[in-house]
Amino acid sequence: MSYKIGIIGAMEIEVESLKKEMTVTRTLTKANMEFNEGKLGNSEVVVVKSGICKVNAALCVQILVDDFKVTHVINTGAAGSLDAKIDIGDFVVSTDAVYHDVDATIFGYKKGEIPQTGCREFTADSWMVENIKKAAETAGITGKLWDGRVCSGDQFISDNSVKDSIKKEFDGLCCEMEGCGIAQACFLNNIPFVILRAISDKADGSDIMDYPEFEKKAAKDCAALTEAFIKAI
Repeated sequence: MSYKIGIIGAMEIEVESLKKEMTVTRTLTKANMEFNEGKLGNSEVVVVKSGICKVNAALCVQILVDDFKVTHVINTGAAGSLDAKIDIGDFVVSTDAVYHDVDATIFGYKKGEIPQTGCREFTADSWMVENIKKAAETAGITGKLWDGRVCSGDQFISDNSVKDSIKKEFDGLCCEMEGCGIAQACFLNNIPFVILRAISDKADGSDIMDYPEFEKKAAKDCAALTEAFIKAI
């Protein structure tokens, strides 16, 4: 099977190293996003900075599907840890994704469930998850790789009480601001996806002064693991 993989990062630091490593054959700007199509190793890819938050992320997926006919999508970037065992510098690969900020419980829905859809969790592609795990063994990364749930919402989580509430409700491993938007858009288009996140903070406001440096390293490490995954398949 031939693959064409859309690689989405929310910020420039999450995609710049990937763009440097690929051979770009076409560039398209649409919805204020620059799509870079070409090859990374022997694989066809489209690398794009979506911008932050769920709407940007979902729009980005739709353009990848409509204009570039991607077969798979990977979301790479930084995230905050929701679990004490997951440290800054570790990685989370998604088994599924949920919205932590969707709440229609007053109508009898579960917290996080999208009304009238029957959807609360969006399941990542098992083949992509397993191959990221294999790539991690040879990518030269130092952090541990964990697999589990990614929780997304239009909030930067920096308060322990909010963090604990999300952890208690959804039992996720990390929180960020795009993954589930990407997951839902992929689900609606029947496109396999995976979310790969490097941990940049503890989602509790600690070490916030050092966050820019942690974020930069997390983005670089996550891109390196993404590149190893792409080149290995």
